[in-house]
Amino acid sequence: MPPSRVDRTAALVLFVAVCVGYFNAFAGGYQFDDFNVIVRDASVASLGGWLDAQPSIRPLLKLSYALNNLLPEAWGMRLLGFHVVNLLIHLVSSLLVYAVLRRLTHDDDIVFRDQRLAAFIAALVFALHPAQTEAVTYLSGRSTSLAAMFALLSLLLWLRGREYEDRRDLYVRSPLVFVLALLCKEYVAVLPLAMLLAARLESGRLHWVRAALRESAVHWITVVAALAGALAIPRYRELALASLDARDLGAQLLTQVQGIAYLAVQLVRIDRLNADPALPVVGVLDAGTAALAATIIASIVIGLLALRRYPVLAFSILWFYVWIAPTNSFIPRLDVANDRQLYLALIGPAFGTARLLLRLAPRALQWALVPTLVAGLVFATWQRNQVYADEITFWGDVAEKSPHNARAFGNLGHALAMACRTSDAERALRLAFELDPGLTQPVINLALLRAGTLPGLPVQCATAQGITPEAPPATPAPQ
Repeated sequence: MPPSRVDRTAALVLFVAVCVGYFNAFAGGYQFDDFNVIVRDASVASLGGWLDAQPSIRPLLKLSYALNNLLPEAWGMRLLGFHVVNLLIHLVSSLLVYAVLRRLTHDDDIVFRDQRLAAFIAALVFALHPAQTEAVTYLSGRSTSLAAMFALLSLLLWLRGREYEDRRDLYVRSPLVFVLALLCKEYVAVLPLAMLLAARLESGRLHWVRAALRESAVHWITVVAALAGALAIPRYRELALASLDARDLGAQLLTQVQGIAYLAVQLVRIDRLNADPALPVVGVLDAGTAALAATIIASIVIGLLALRRYPVLAFSILWFYVWIAPTNSFIPRLDVANDRQLYLALIGPAFGTARLLLRLAPRALQWALVPTLVAGLVFATWQRNQVYADEITFWGDVAEKSPHNARAFGNLGHALAMACRTSDAERALRLAFELDPGLTQPVINLALLRAGTLPGLPVQCATAQGITPEAPPATPAPQ
């Protein structure tokens, strides 16, 4: 399916919209996990460090960090380089989303025009939904976006192979790109399931499963081989055991009922996006959790039943659940849910909603949806990017939206201390301890702040309190 002039125009609009929406992302600094996985990790500090650390987890992702770290720190070039690469990854992914959804339409269909416009609108939502900032502006969110880019490319090659009956695409090129995705982040292991959904949406035939399973056989084998390979690496085994010990299966399922509901709401409540929501662990089944669980199960059943006669509805529902399954199902995680888990998951709901709007809206108003959508989402993304400007803004936003989050107040207190806002820092650190007495770092930081020896504390901050500080380390030490 060669690109038409309309497709080239759609790609240009996506390119410009992403560049405009994320232009202020370049002003963002390092945040939260960035310090541990990018700034202080010796295995990504240089190519030599990366080689010495092999075999390791997510090697291709870490290689990308190591390559970025080759840039000099002078004039902020290294930080700028991270932002540029993250934005390019997201831009390519956005174009791939349009290419994939466009290929799932049919030129001989009488509603082809509406389908093509729905693919474009869904790609716009993917590109500009402010939840995506956690995988783009938040630098360590590259683990999600880079893996997604390779997964989308693998899916596109697979669809092209099915269309042209090209065995090299089906059994060589697409699986090889899938391996690259797995080397960035493990959650893309569900790609073969997503391929089945795409095959059903693409096919007008009812008997599609057998052919799709046969044509994705190498991908399923790759998943099994990747699992075996991961278990052979000590660090993966260590992380797997730690994860399984985090909570029992019953508590995990109850907790993830709340996590899935949270993510579903985040699709529309863009005013409540939160980099560290700190959702609580649920240990007891109450009426609210039971109602949410029933709703989730019912929606999955509806999606499965819709596979036969309503493939768009099935795709919209099941695509969402397939892509959040690795992080929000049976395997416990320290953080119950994060907005970046929506990165690929929102494609299904976006496409289904676009198809529904185009079916209901008068034809004269359909194209008016595009500029309205672009303007609204660009503004929302621009606003969300401002949260990443500095640590005070970042953690202040988290603390405002999650007033129960002790970690947020602890890190906010540290950031305030680094800005010489000593009184505010002390209040935040004390509140962090009150919220979680088992969290010792805020107490330690508070004592060090009062002594003028908090690591990274600028000299002028300590002398303003009449303390002669010891020579502090050059780098901050948040929690």
